[in-house]
Amino acid sequence: MDSAPQPLPVRLAALAHAAAHRSAAPCRCAEGLVGVLADRDDGTVVRHGRLVVKAHAPGTDPEEHRARLALVAHPDVAGVFLPPLTSPAAPPAELDRRPVTVWPYGPPVDPADPDAAPWEEAARLLALLHRTPPPPGQAARLPGMRAPVKAALAVERMRRTAPGHPAAATVLAAWRSVPAHPAPGPRLLCHGDFHLGQLVRDTGPSAASPATTSPSASSPAATSPAAAPWRLIDMDDLGLGDPAWDLARPAAWFAAGILPPEIWSRFLGAYQEAGGPAVGADPWVQLDVPARALTVQTAALALAKSSAAGRPLDEVEDVMIDTCARIAGHRTDSGATAST
Repeated sequence: MDSAPQPLPVRLAALAHAAAHRSAAPCRCAEGLVGVLADRDDGTVVRHGRLVVKAHAPGTDPEEHRARLALVAHPDVAGVFLPPLTSPAAPPAELDRRPVTVWPYGPPVDPADPDAAPWEEAARLLALLHRTPPPPGQAARLPGMRAPVKAALAVERMRRTAPGHPAAATVLAAWRSVPAHPAPGPRLLCHGDFHLGQLVRDTGPSAASPATTSPSASSPAATSPAAAPWRLIDMDDLGLGDPAWDLARPAAWFAAGILPPEIWSRFLGAYQEAGGPAVGADPWVQLDVPARALTVQTAALALAKSSAAGRPLDEVEDVMIDTCARIAGHRTDSGATAST
């Protein structure tokens, strides 16, 4: 009888080991530099020394994946995205029909030090991304960015997994304030799922240009983490769309009272000073609908996850439910909300 296949993280770890030690040299990586960084429905990521390997979500469209990978590897966005070590021209590796990519490891934002969070740096990266034209020959291949789709999927997940939750009706009422077919907006390069967890330091030997081959896990870093520039990661939702959606999560947190006004002002001010095209003189003209949608998305996921875990909502999740109540209760005839 054949033995059962090993779990995906175990097999992904073996790929990471092979990528990190291509010369078949013994692994001398410290224990803390090897392990699973994330294992979720939308992706599994393992680290081995100076690189990470990611198995992307099941059902990832192969052509859209290739187009996104080619974009983040393009020199035009080398100052925005952490470049992949996987070549976009090579046949994609797969595990369980899930595409697998290899990336340099970058130190993330420290959640234990919120005062050091790089809000201004993040805003400038988004502004640069939004101002960058799609590389020649790629515009026709690039898919739409997935932020609006992810909000709708979160609501559907809540409907499936927490239909009887006392707060579900509140979230659905807020969702009805989000236009199902918003007015057409700009079609610019967008990240599609921006939050601080999508930032890492680029400590590679050339932080201004993408690499094409994998470094040894034991080779020295060229740039110290404290001096390395910040870069965006996670290509799975990027594409063409309305850039206001990339500002929507911080905007939603600000409207909910979670993000302090001074931090929101720093973030938005840095974006505008960098020439970001997502907003005008009154930013809420563009941000109102995306911020409402991200509020609903966050609340819907909170209900789905807390119900699956059999736990009560935490304090932040409660705040997002309360914000949904304000959205639903203060809706005007035009669909705007007093909360934003």
